[in-house]
Amino acid sequence: MTDTMQSPRTGSHPTTAGHRPNSTAIIVYLSLGGLSFAVLQSLVAPALSTIGQDLGASTSATSWVLTAYLLSASVLTPILGRLGDMIGKRKVLIVVLSILLVGAVLAALAPNLGVLIVGRALQGAAGAVMPLSIGIVRDELPKEKVSVTIGLLSAIFGIGAGVGIVAAGPIVEHLSWHWLFWLPAVLVVIALLGAIFGMPESPVRKPGRLDMVGTFVLAVSLVSILLAVSEGETWGWGDGKTIGLLVLGAVALVAFVLVELRVAEPLIDVRLFAVRGVWTAHVVALVFGFAMFGTFVLVPTLLQLPSALGYGFGKDVTQAGLFLLPTVLMMIVAGPIAGILVRKVGPKPPMLLGGIAIVAAFLLPAIAHGELWQVVVSGILTGIGIGLALAACSNAIIESVPANQTGEAISANTVVRTIGSSVGTAVIAALITSHSTPQGMPTDDAFTIGFWACTGVAVLAVLAALAAPSMRARRAAAAARGIDDLEEIAE
Repeated sequence: MTDTMQSPRTGSHPTTAGHRPNSTAIIVYLSLGGLSFAVLQSLVAPALSTIGQDLGASTSATSWVLTAYLLSASVLTPILGRLGDMIGKRKVLIVVLSILLVGAVLAALAPNLGVLIVGRALQGAAGAVMPLSIGIVRDELPKEKVSVTIGLLSAIFGIGAGVGIVAAGPIVEHLSWHWLFWLPAVLVVIALLGAIFGMPESPVRKPGRLDMVGTFVLAVSLVSILLAVSEGETWGWGDGKTIGLLVLGAVALVAFVLVELRVAEPLIDVRLFAVRGVWTAHVVALVFGFAMFGTFVLVPTLLQLPSALGYGFGKDVTQAGLFLLPTVLMMIVAGPIAGILVRKVGPKPPMLLGGIAIVAAFLLPAIAHGELWQVVVSGILTGIGIGLALAACSNAIIESVPANQTGEAISANTVVRTIGSSVGTAVIAALITSHSTPQGMPTDDAFTIGFWACTGVAVLAVLAALAAPSMRARRAAAAARGIDDLEEIAE
């Protein structure tokens, strides 16, 4: 057991001596699993009104299709990530992908809103795909492939979210909303079969027991905060339920930290948050979660407003989605480039470049957004920024924590990004609502203020990246923590 816990990743599996795992196949299977989860995260949003009309549900009730997914992902990601560290990442990945498949099929067949919400809650459990996949890459792939592959997998979560927004309109228009779930289910099946038959079990473990008290307190905190953020626009930000849940969430979060500092086997080792390479990556992830979904709210809304207003572009849902294609393409390019940069100069430079790109991406339309080229250039810069920064964040974290804590550390980063996405969506939606005509049409000021708000938040990512440790400082800190399994750290 000691050898299993302490052995570094060597590129081969101890139980399959002489059989080197197929790196390319592993990357493909993990990419498909991550892509299917990320697509499902955003694919439903543009089709909510259609789904609500078809199922005879109100707008507020239909919003639970998104809320259930968000809450499930936030609560279960750290739990399943920790279980992966404990009992084996491949085992837990198979379970997670199986739940995702069941959730997708259930949602595709849903005869009513209740069943659809249950299906979406099951899909949210797959939020752990990201930390489990990055852990498997760290444990199984040759050292020279780790940073680039993690860059690709990190970018895929942004790519999938963009693809979901782009594809939703054509799918609903030419097929039906049920296909929003059938098509990703195909990807899940391939990823699941690959995990079962084409992937060795990770040898790096951190055996122990699941911290049930910490799990419960964290669940209370995350559910309270995210429910308040998700429903605040509907309930009212000054409503007692909204304020009460935010206060409960904050108190529970403090209690969670106190609990985790006292238990022998914490769900999340909160001491890791004190590591400079970790907390700076979390701040960047939080900001980019906000910025990414701020884009996905602001840009399609602006594009779909009637051109007669003088500031809209009169595009339909499908056309508006296509304008996000440059953003998606840039993520595909920038993610692996970030991984290459990490190998050569460490995570700090691509993280900083990504922060600068996202500031520029919002600054341009904040100043002027009356021409289509301004929207397109903003989208290109957004894709570059997200691809560089999110890939660098994941690499920064695995270079700062021991291999047997990869799952819990990346899980925390995933949850932080999810919170940022939820807050970003809620804040931008609130800005649009508060700056609308009596007929409910957003004013031009709504977009100007929204882009300036995202610009201000994006500056925080630049500051966090500047505060991140240099390559030399990171190597010294890693060596002190006994982290020696990565090429860019090992001498």
